Amino acid sequence: MFATLSDRLTSTFKNLRTKGRLSEADIDATVREIRRALLDADVAVPVVRSFTGAVRERALSAEVSGALNPAQQIVKIVNEELVAILGGDTRTLNLAKTPPTVILLAGLQGAGKTTLAGKLALHLKAQGHTPLLVAADLQRPNAVTQLQVVGERAGVPVFAPHPGNQGSDDVLPFGADPVGVARAGLETAHQRQHDVLIVDTAGRLGVDADLMQQASDIRDAVNPDEILFVIDAMIGQDAVTTAQAFADGVGFTGVVLSKLDGDARGGAALSVASVTGRPIMYASTGEKLTDFEVFHPDRMASRILDMGDVLTLIEQAEKNFDAEQTEKMAGKLAAGEDFTLEDFLEQMNQLKKMGSMKKMFGMLPGMGQMREALDNFDEREVDRIEAIIRSMTPAERQNPKIINGSRRSRIAAGSGTTTTAINQLLERFDGAQKMMKQMAKGGGMPGMPGMGNLPGMGGKKSRGRQAPARKVKGKSGNPALRAQQERGVATKPAAPAGSSFGLGAQAPKDVDPSTLELPAGFDKFLGGR
Repeated sequence: MFATLSDRLTSTFKNLRTKGRLSEADIDATVREIRRALLDADVAVPVVRSFTGAVRERALSAEVSGALNPAQQIVKIVNEELVAILGGDTRTLNLAKTPPTVILLAGLQGAGKTTLAGKLALHLKAQGHTPLLVAADLQRPNAVTQLQVVGERAGVPVFAPHPGNQGSDDVLPFGADPVGVARAGLETAHQRQHDVLIVDTAGRLGVDADLMQQASDIRDAVNPDEILFVIDAMIGQDAVTTAQAFADGVGFTGVVLSKLDGDARGGAALSVASVTGRPIMYASTGEKLTDFEVFHPDRMASRILDMGDVLTLIEQAEKNFDAEQTEKMAGKLAAGEDFTLEDFLEQMNQLKKMGSMKKMFGMLPGMGQMREALDNFDEREVDRIEAIIRSMTPAERQNPKIINGSRRSRIAAGSGTTTTAINQLLERFDGAQKMMKQMAKGGGMPGMPGMGNLPGMGGKKSRGRQAPARKVKGKSGNPALRAQQERGVATKPAAPAGSSFGLGAQAPKDVDPSTLELPAGFDKFLGGR
């Protein structure tokens, strides 16, 4: 979502790196480019003014003029100010001292509240909580059914005493009472001992009095500990107006950004926290129930500035990787066993559990410069590789070298690929296998015991040490040099007997032990038995 903004800011900072000192004109030009980039990203005008004013004031201060690298100092200032307008510190749920903790979801229709209710429930369930979903949206057609489906996929129970609107019109059915459903859901949570209650409420296509009144009535009935305002991150400048209207009409304690994986400019994410004064707590980053994460302002600022988000990547790996399989693989490599295609398939399946490969690569620092390659990356390539490996026999997975030309054609036919794809995979795997062997032996750091040279470092002579002379295989074609070589061979002394290195060692002479100053009692070791 922040690709365009990230590219603009990265380009601006790149121009600063060529300057040893920054003048006031340089800072003004940089701030001007930042202002344009933020406005193009649909960030609210008051937020842009506040942000650029703070950046300019700090950039003209002593912290930049006295810095060894002014360009890096500017990037540091922009990063800190971005963290500030995104909310500063990470904010988590305030759990009730006496369960259940009641969480009320509010927002416009189409913002993704119902799906997000399931994502939040699954997230809390993974933390050891026992959430209960309440279907209090009785107005949108089939909203109750959708929540039941989402709850079933998340493995979370749904309290839905009323079927809700089953027609095509967005009207409240006769006899439906969303407030009563929410109140009954709270009583059920007490009876069944659920420690978290998530209430899904109705939304509208726009802010109106009926929406505000119904949300206020549900709020008063269940007295929520947290009111989360779900906002579509793709609606641009209108996000600020909607958020302000909900803050005045219902009030909320935190913001959840949905559809953060979209291709919109993302100004809502940079505006809503600063305008409303309420922190962004969660972000929905995809269609799957697992595409949900805690919002960290510092990490999001790093993503925008193309510094990556390695911490989130590590957290996802810890969550999805099987520790037992990882330990087993480490033990196998330490024992010197070969890395097989079966092992490769297991590792690839664990990577798939982490989600989109593009998303993972995008969290690495500097990947903004490879955005075109990332965009062209085909996620289905992983499935093709898996199909190829599964088309092999167990023996071929253990030892790919036994795969001949005929078998390669059969594997290609079985996996729906080509022989060229099989050859490329086996060639890449052979390189990976060699690398794993090198790592198992401790290779990679030059000059350390038991470790080989890094690629491209072998054969270079180190400073301060004379390289060994080259071995002359034949006589020189130059007559003078050839005569010098012949004289050198003729005058070179032969190594004496008993000398392995030609150092001129002499035969030892008889020595009288009594003439040596030896420790007391040592003379008994010099005599024969």
